[in-house]
Amino acid sequence: MFSPHIRTKSLVIVCRSLATMVDAGISIGKAFDLASQKSGDPRCRQAMLEIAADLRRGLDVTEAMRARGQAFPETMIELVGVAEQTGTLPEVLKSLAAHFENNIRLRRTFFSAISWPAFQLVAAILIVALMLYILGIIAQIHPGSKPIDVLGLGLYGAEGAITWLTLTFGSIFGALVAGFLIRRSLTGQKYFDSLMLQIPVLGWCLRSFAIARFSWAFALTQQAGMSIEPSLTSSFKATSNGAFLKASPYVWAAVREGETLHDALAETRLFPVDYLHIVDVAETSGTVPETLERLSPDLEAQARRALEMLASALAWLIWALVATFIIFLIFRIAMFYIGQLNDAVNMAK
Repeated sequence: MFSPHIRTKSLVIVCRSLATMVDAGISIGKAFDLASQKSGDPRCRQAMLEIAADLRRGLDVTEAMRARGQAFPETMIELVGVAEQTGTLPEVLKSLAAHFENNIRLRRTFFSAISWPAFQLVAAILIVALMLYILGIIAQIHPGSKPIDVLGLGLYGAEGAITWLTLTFGSIFGALVAGFLIRRSLTGQKYFDSLMLQIPVLGWCLRSFAIARFSWAFALTQQAGMSIEPSLTSSFKATSNGAFLKASPYVWAAVREGETLHDALAETRLFPVDYLHIVDVAETSGTVPETLERLSPDLEAQARRALEMLASALAWLIWALVATFIIFLIFRIAMFYIGQLNDAVNMAK
């Protein structure tokens, strides 16, 4: 809600509307005016009106979009700049709309996939809290009896349940906030994402998303006429992955020194062998942009499969944690009652 960025859904509507109107011959300034009326997003509508005003003052579209701060993705601004220079604005806007729609689909797939594992985790935490509360009530019903400390942390009753909820949900929230803050800085993002790529299943999922976005961006920027350096830079930025961003200057340096794109990408150790082989063959025939464009649907499907595998792994991991925790609780309760019986026997003696 407080993000300076325009919502992706609004960008889809704007890109499609602008592409249709510019392709029909409507002036770009008038197109932005009309596009503002089609958006239900106040931030987007205001940005469109401000851009239209800037265009009437003589600025080009790229300058006007950049003047809106972080409202528009940097990759979008760069592509629009190349499209203005090459006269391919409608085509680029259509490709951007398709790209944003794909991002929305993947985001929905992700949240749909993790919703059940997340529900399982929350349910397990709440059940433990309920158990602690009930154990406290049982101890109150039998004055003088020793409460069962099933967790070994001295937690029972309403106070114990609240402490448990605070510790668990507080830890989860703290980890999410810490990850967000680390990724806010470019340096933190590079090292954090590099670490995430080393985690089984999760790393494969993140890598699949990054490669799919890189391929789309590189194909589009090359077909739009962008030179190789800004094309590579924009493509690595489009991955939104710090590990790939860290590799960007090294890839460009290698290409500048005469290495092939295949060799430069291989040195990063971020791209799989089959992908590099495809790039190698396409580079030999001079059809890298066209090949990556045809490959994009397959890469997108691979990213979705990786996401489904990640969700399945998370579900199994949560089940294993819950099962382990239940076994731990059973042993704790058993040991408690064994201790009670031993105390009774000793007292009888």
